[in-house]
Amino acid sequence: MKAFFPGTFDPITNGHLDVIARAARLFEQVVVGVHSNPGKRPFFSLEERQLMAAQSLAHVANVQVVGYDGLTVDYAKGIDADAIIRGLRAISDFEYEFALATMNRSIDPDIQTVCLLTSKEYAFVSSSLVREVAVLGQSVDEWVPPPVASRIRAKLAVGQSGTSLRE
Repeated sequence: MKAFFPGTFDPITNGHLDVIARAARLFEQVVVGVHSNPGKRPFFSLEERQLMAAQSLAHVANVQVVGYDGLTVDYAKGIDADAIIRGLRAISDFEYEFALATMNRSIDPDIQTVCLLTSKEYAFVSSSLVREVAVLGQSVDEWVPPPVASRIRAKLAVGQSGTSLRE
């Protein structure tokens, strides 16, 4: 069975890696989809986000990282995924994920949504919180994998004018 784990991953965090590693134990193949998400203005380019995810997941044999755009359920169907994986950090995530899963199921009833609870040590970690802490000068090393931490430091050192990690 094949699972699709979609996200913007701006940046990918240890919480994401935790969910992906557990999904990789449940499914024969996990495709991690880095969404272009044109509605947002990500700090990292699609190519940077893909690279960071691939570097961070290189040790997981049955995981592949791809970039994609469009509807997640359409992409999942296009790669013959049996399930879409979603991570739940807190009860506040449930309403959104429930609505998303219901919409996806109405579009394609053959693709199931599987929600995995984030491990407690990552329950508060989000990409947006990581970006905010980093831009305020604090280390984020304990919440992101090493390739991400070094890329964040490099991006902040360059100090691209007009760019904020909070966008």
